[in-house]
Amino acid sequence: MALEEQRVAIVTGGSKGIGKGIARGFAKAGYRVLVVSRNLAEAEAVAAEIGGGASGVAADLTTGEGNRAMAAAALDRYGAIDALCANAGAFPAAKLADMTEADFDFVINTNLKSTFLSVQACLPALKASGRGRVVLTSSITGPITGYPGWSHYGASKAGQLGFMRTAAIELAPFGVTVNAVMPGNILTEGLEGMGQDYLNKMADSIPMKRLGSVDDIAGAALYFASDAAAYVTGQTIVVDGGQVLPESLGALEAMEG
Repeated sequence: MALEEQRVAIVTGGSKGIGKGIARGFAKAGYRVLVVSRNLAEAEAVAAEIGGGASGVAADLTTGEGNRAMAAAALDRYGAIDALCANAGAFPAAKLADMTEADFDFVINTNLKSTFLSVQACLPALKASGRGRVVLTSSITGPITGYPGWSHYGASKAGQLGFMRTAAIELAPFGVTVNAVMPGNILTEGLEGMGQDYLNKMADSIPMKRLGSVDDIAGAALYFASDAAAYVTGQTIVVDGGQVLPESLGALEAMEG
């Protein structure tokens, strides 16, 4: 039996998009995966699709109660939590002049507060694992770049990295690492609905001339969860096809000269 087949991973926001890709990647690697979503039917559908003993659970991750129930479900079903992939997130657009307090609170609670609460709820089991791994899904938006309408989203994603650095220090003595994947433009259900013209324009701004796949993000998350990354903590991996590298559109145009 491969070592990974004895390990358990929780993937929050695992019913679609990047989260589903991460859940699938961990299942293929042999992890038993708890897929977490607000919608139980969607979580269970993904669990059935990826197999490998995966199961689904519904939880409101903006509350301590919801996160404690999630951790309890993993321990009840699998007896351990070796990796927490804190991926749950939302990105509704709203420009500053129109953004309401409720809009801001929703994004911060969903993206940032849930990160803190999920790590806290899983912490006893991650410590007991002896090789606990926390992998956050941050973004290039906020920590590196900005985009109109996403000031609240950018704040939440930058906040995750601030949380990560101190959490990594606090948890290091217990062998628990805390790292983050920072995706660029990844082709998911949400982006597909924007239309092909929009997707083409996004791809044109990326040196590799294509959008990333959810599997690209899963690969980075699996690295952070692996034994190869046992001495890596408080770090980030940007997975964006080189999107943040050009200093201007002219740099991309010069590639064709």
